[in-house]
Amino acid sequence: MTKSISRSSLWVVIGVALAFLTACDNNPYTPDDSSKKILYTWFREAPKTLDPAVAYTTSSHQFTGVIYPSMLEYHYLKRPYQLTPSLAKSVPAPEVLPNGYVRYRFDMREGAMFEKDLCFEELAGVEHREIVASDVVFQLKRVADPAINSPVVSVFSKIAGFDEFIKALTEARAADPDFSSRRIDQQYKEAGDIEGLKTPTPHTLEVTLKEPYPQILYWFTMQFTSPVPWEAVVYYDGQDGRDHLRDHPVGGGPYRMASYNKQFRVVLERNPDWWGASPAHRGAPGTVYPSEGEPGDKERGRLDPKYVGQPVPFIDRVEFRREKEAIPSFGKFLQGYFDLSGIIQESFDQVIKNDQLSEEMVEQGVRLEKSVSPDVFYIGFNMDDPMVGHAAGERGRKLRQAMSLVVDVEEFKRVFTNGRGVPAQSPVPPGVFGYEEDYQNPFRVVDKEKAKKKLEEAGYPGGVDPETGQPLRLTFDTADTTSRGLLQSQFYVRAWRTIGIDVEIKATNYNQFQEKVRNGAYQIFNWGWVADYPDAENFLFLLESGQARSVSDGPNTANFQYARYDALFKQMKTRANDETRLEIIREMKDILAEERPWIELFSRENYALYHGWMQNVKPFGMSVPFYKYWDIDPDLRTENRAAWNRPVLWPVYVLVALFFAILVPGIRTFYRERQ
Repeated sequence: MTKSISRSSLWVVIGVALAFLTACDNNPYTPDDSSKKILYTWFREAPKTLDPAVAYTTSSHQFTGVIYPSMLEYHYLKRPYQLTPSLAKSVPAPEVLPNGYVRYRFDMREGAMFEKDLCFEELAGVEHREIVASDVVFQLKRVADPAINSPVVSVFSKIAGFDEFIKALTEARAADPDFSSRRIDQQYKEAGDIEGLKTPTPHTLEVTLKEPYPQILYWFTMQFTSPVPWEAVVYYDGQDGRDHLRDHPVGGGPYRMASYNKQFRVVLERNPDWWGASPAHRGAPGTVYPSEGEPGDKERGRLDPKYVGQPVPFIDRVEFRREKEAIPSFGKFLQGYFDLSGIIQESFDQVIKNDQLSEEMVEQGVRLEKSVSPDVFYIGFNMDDPMVGHAAGERGRKLRQAMSLVVDVEEFKRVFTNGRGVPAQSPVPPGVFGYEEDYQNPFRVVDKEKAKKKLEEAGYPGGVDPETGQPLRLTFDTADTTSRGLLQSQFYVRAWRTIGIDVEIKATNYNQFQEKVRNGAYQIFNWGWVADYPDAENFLFLLESGQARSVSDGPNTANFQYARYDALFKQMKTRANDETRLEIIREMKDILAEERPWIELFSRENYALYHGWMQNVKPFGMSVPFYKYWDIDPDLRTENRAAWNRPVLWPVYVLVALFFAILVPGIRTFYRERQ
């Protein structure tokens, strides 16, 4: 009996050793998926909500942007950014009405379906149903609903009757305690129609604005205006074990949510019921790979004939794995387990050499793609301040010009951003109509001698305030209290000190900073703006008088007010992109260059890495997911993963030998003693 036990123990040891040897594969994915077209990427934190009436973050849009269909979308390859049809058959033109209102008519595609979902079975007894114009109206009423607390109510208040609907809904809920317990679509129906939203046919949506606002079309690329089924809102209420809509999107886009585990993994899968996959809509914009782009796309392989005109999407599934830290995620990219990645700061100098991909990365088949975000970062002056603002007149203007002339953005980039970023000459960033690559702001060059002369003309020779006999003292407010943020602030302060100006950094947390801004208790500040949509209006409005923080609590934190600029803005904002609009923008830029309410710094430049098995990748700059145009060679990926992750077995052999050396004699001793 003892003998058999000992032999059994020995076989267990051998079995464990063999299992150890065969378990040396660190591939985190199922072997069966190795031949499938699956995009593997990662997320740090799950978004708080996927409700399309509320979600307004990059982290949420990477999911909602492909789950919920939009009326319009952007051309994948063209720059400047160009609108194209999507669920709408065409990009509508404005129709000016006799009362000055402006109407847009969206003709929607027939036969487009929502994805199959339990909400339709439970409430209507069907697998799914057709998307109609009233679903867009329902969604816009959700945006208006005060209980939803959508962040974009002010945008859609330009729709005739929008504010009146908000008032009617609010009053109905206050007057009848039982009103709020009714089904949400019934509440909206009883509150009444929105005057500016009509559906003359099931597939026609008319949107009427109280004033010209051509930028409204950009909002119809976003999920705030996507069709949403009332059935999903009613069913997914978080009650009786059901999901909440914020975690269970029901759309009709090219992908659908297959799994939503916020702590581990999010999976999107191809939606078989997407309208773009229907033969009836084959060839429509957004359903096939584009046939044209911008100069250079063909040379970079983005117009490969084997893809042009082919139906999308090419990728069947998108898997997001949660990674809390950037370094482990970058390591998994290098192993081939993530298909794309940014570049962590710790490895930037090893990955990028002379602004190009290192030879080692090139040999590994990795590609570097650069894109410029439609954003602008700047140093602003509070133009309400008596020393640096409007009240100081010519003296204040020359002071601002002098300070602008010594801020070296190229050096800032070298020190803080690994050289990334496009120096800004005006508020209008690359990729947006009105940006001109050869435009040079005369006060955004580094010229210390000219700065000293301007400072002397301002009445501060050598930076000395003649009233005090001391260096001119100003304050610089920042909401970034991190060590890196303070170093960046000190960079600017040192630059101003070279011409004799003494600037004190006042770093506070974000809430305290905002309080100081509300109270006007600041002189100089550091800020930025990321586009809601790629139009010059969305940047130049930041300096329009009506948007001044001290006037309307608007985003014009510089409190810049200039009559000629305002008049030009009024002309420019409602005009189509033509030569006249460009001339208006040029004059506006010239005014800002001379007046210097801002010291423009840079637009962010993103460096992204993609493995060689990915095709058709072109970074978009904005947070618009375009997975449907990408493709993957899974066989090449599997081959490279195997080559890059060969197990190092000698430590295992040593460990197994040690295992035998220790345990086998023990078993033999045990056996002898039992005899």
